[in-house]
Amino acid sequence: MLPFPALFRLSGGALLVALAVLPGMAHATDGYLINGMGAKARGAGGVAIAMPEDALAIAANPAAATELGHRADLGVEFFMPRRGARIEGNMAGLDGRHSGNGVSTFVLPEVGYVRPLSDRVAVGIAINGNGGMNTTYKRNPFASFGATGKAGVDLKQVFITPTVAVRVVEGHSLGVSPIIMAQSFEARGIQPFAGASSDPARFSNRGTGLSTGFGLRVGYLGTVVEGVRVGAFYQTKVWEGRFKRYSGLFADKGSFDVPASWGVGISVKPDASLTLGADFKRIEYSEVESVGNPLAPLFVGVPFGAPGGPGFGWRDISVIKVGGAWQASEKLTLRAGYGHAQNPVRASQTFLNILAPGVVKDHFTAGATAKLASGLEVTGYAMHAPRKTVRGQASIPANFGGGEADVHLSETALGLSLGVEF
Repeated sequence: MLPFPALFRLSGGALLVALAVLPGMAHATDGYLINGMGAKARGAGGVAIAMPEDALAIAANPAAATELGHRADLGVEFFMPRRGARIEGNMAGLDGRHSGNGVSTFVLPEVGYVRPLSDRVAVGIAINGNGGMNTTYKRNPFASFGATGKAGVDLKQVFITPTVAVRVVEGHSLGVSPIIMAQSFEARGIQPFAGASSDPARFSNRGTGLSTGFGLRVGYLGTVVEGVRVGAFYQTKVWEGRFKRYSGLFADKGSFDVPASWGVGISVKPDASLTLGADFKRIEYSEVESVGNPLAPLFVGVPFGAPGGPGFGWRDISVIKVGGAWQASEKLTLRAGYGHAQNPVRASQTFLNILAPGVVKDHFTAGATAKLASGLEVTGYAMHAPRKTVRGQASIPANFGGGEADVHLSETALGLSLGVEF
């Protein structure tokens, strides 16, 4: 039996591991949050709330721990975004096409473990990337303002979620996961805007800042009739301890919480070999000042870094995912899926989002799992999010020379996971 204190000691060690692996990470995204938990879910469009298939499913719905048996999964994703911007009509010399692809490939590891303690209780732990955003402009878009060196941002978030789930009655489970977060951030090449900051010395080119935070995720998973499951989760805002190195950039002295989110899901088994699922998710970006506040406060005397200060102007979004898994044989399962997310970046807010163009909307996925003679499961998947462009409308304030900024992003990812049932 794995006692609860041991589970939380494991979480503390996991936090140190997470801080160590942050530098190499980035993520395929709904906005800037990850678009699926675990290799099997990502092969099926990211569907997982009511369709748990591997140990990482507890990162989507902690109640899933009672349905997964005793297993472990270890995966890695190779993520390749293509991002950039075009500026036109600017009177301060910013016009041009700008590539943000100075770094083109990122690696995302993840691990999950689940173990039953009894017929009714199961525990587990997941360590996975929760979100991120990276841009690296080798040719600085703000050079005509006096900016030097490469420009861009690098945000990475890792969640560690120890989990306890209880089957309250037959076919119905509740779960809870305290969330331990580690995140890092760096901003480069935006020095000219520091004059509009409450703390100009902590605005740009301060190296990598680290912070940790805490939140909570709760979930439900139940069988309503034979072959039909429903699930739901709610995740609180994850409160973090501020990026002190960038207290002059993010609102409220460097605060950068993770937004609250919630979702519901359903899965259906028309026959023994086929499972179909769908998820709906809502992400409340606007409730985090540094993300949701528009640029407008700057022009009524509220500087960067102040309470209520300027942010990226992101709005709340809804996400829909559909997918399926077909057991083609005893040894092979095939998956496919599709996810659609609303775009969080308003056309009026594209100027600052040159640094964070999280605008892709559609994700197409495919995957497969092969069971080896040894009992080991090997899962692979591919994801592509076609290029999406948001064209600016009144996007560059007259104070910065006017004109329009268009931002674009596309994403491709390949992943591989190993799983074992004990």
